[in-house]
Amino acid sequence: MASKKIYSVIAVAGILTASVVAWWYQNANKSPMGITVPSGTGARAIGVELVNVKKMLLRDDAEAVGTLRSRQNVMMRPEVAGRIMALGFGDGARVNAGQVLVQLDDTLQRAEVQQSLAQLSIAKANQKRNQELVAQNFVAQRVLEESVASLQVAEAQVGLSCARLERMRIVAPFSGVVGIRNINVGDFVKDGADLINLEDIGMLYVDYRLPERYQAKLAPGQVVELKIDALPGRLFKAKVEALDPLIEPNGRSIGMRAVLANGPGEPLAPPGGKKPDAPAEKKPETATAKNSSASKVSKPSDSVNRPVSEMPNLASPQSLGCPPNQFDRTRSAFAGSNTSGPLRPGMFARVSAVFAVKPDALVVPEEAIVPQGGRQFVIKAIAPSELPAQPASANASAPEIPPGTQYVSKRVEVKLGIRRGGQVEITEGLVEGEPVVMAGQQRLQKDGTPLRVVELGKPPSSPASGAASSPANAASNASASR
Repeated sequence: MASKKIYSVIAVAGILTASVVAWWYQNANKSPMGITVPSGTGARAIGVELVNVKKMLLRDDAEAVGTLRSRQNVMMRPEVAGRIMALGFGDGARVNAGQVLVQLDDTLQRAEVQQSLAQLSIAKANQKRNQELVAQNFVAQRVLEESVASLQVAEAQVGLSCARLERMRIVAPFSGVVGIRNINVGDFVKDGADLINLEDIGMLYVDYRLPERYQAKLAPGQVVELKIDALPGRLFKAKVEALDPLIEPNGRSIGMRAVLANGPGEPLAPPGGKKPDAPAEKKPETATAKNSSASKVSKPSDSVNRPVSEMPNLASPQSLGCPPNQFDRTRSAFAGSNTSGPLRPGMFARVSAVFAVKPDALVVPEEAIVPQGGRQFVIKAIAPSELPAQPASANASAPEIPPGTQYVSKRVEVKLGIRRGGQVEITEGLVEGEPVVMAGQQRLQKDGTPLRVVELGKPPSSPASGAASSPANAASNASASR
């Protein structure tokens, strides 16, 4: 019984030993990834994808969104309460600076002006008479002084009554376009009530914000490009007018304001064609067409659209003797413009701030960049003969290059520039046409590692094919190396 047990143990041990030896011989010549290593000396080639350094047009720009605003706008409000006697504009009409828009009932104020003017006339006469009497020593000097003071009071009273009269007229401070009115002749309005908005849309502002990292590149006078969603196919250009000195603390952004003319803009060029033609201008209507269209719309019979100067009993305060141009003090520093174009305040705009255009920038895919310790590298594919000579101590650790190797790796430090659309600009370290590793560089730890070029989209060989597929793989590798 003991001998049978010994034979059984020996048999099991022999079978186990034979299995281990067979497994070891089967996997001795395979890499960890299951790819058979060709027999012979030399390091195994690493499969990589290559891409050539190329030139392309790059724009150093920043994108933002903004809103169009009037260069100047105001909501016209009366300073005093009163009843509307006349309106000097129509809905959406173009008005000029100094034009009377709303006339309130000023009967009482005109009477006060006439009364103060009469008192001023009497004060002037008394002062002149007393001056003559003092010269003849008929009255005391005190009487003359009192008459001079009375004259000054009368002049001040005239100014006060004229100022009250001026407040009954709502005057346009600049040229522009009025909105849609919600008031009518005969309405009683309170002081501070909204009457009509006035917009200067001949020139428009676009307000937008850019991240603070662009602060060094921003300056007044730069040209920005605008695309308006409401006006597709058109490109507008604006000029930066001002930068906000305060950086917004929450978003760390800089407020920008650019100004542009309210014009038709330029047609956008399609990706592969010429610019489309500008929209055809409307032909002017003939006299017959104008008459027919005018006959369809009845003219208002009231005095809504009549100029204020044509209405009875509404002469200007200057015709009563008030000092001229009392309302000039409220006019804007901008003269304004009542011209109109396709752009409107409140439109959504896509802003592109172009800092520089580089027509021949060297670029590589972003995947080719290998960051390391705050520095940027790429791995070039060079011929083995281009490797620099290594000392004897370094040759011991350098990988052995098999015969027939076409490319080996070389790590090169580069300087980066603009990043756009998955491409990154190389400002230093590479030249046009040099092949660099795009994929597989994580396995290239040392310079001089043999490379095997893998075509994009080509499926890798299956590990299940085993040793039987090694000749086919070797043939494909040889053809790829050619």
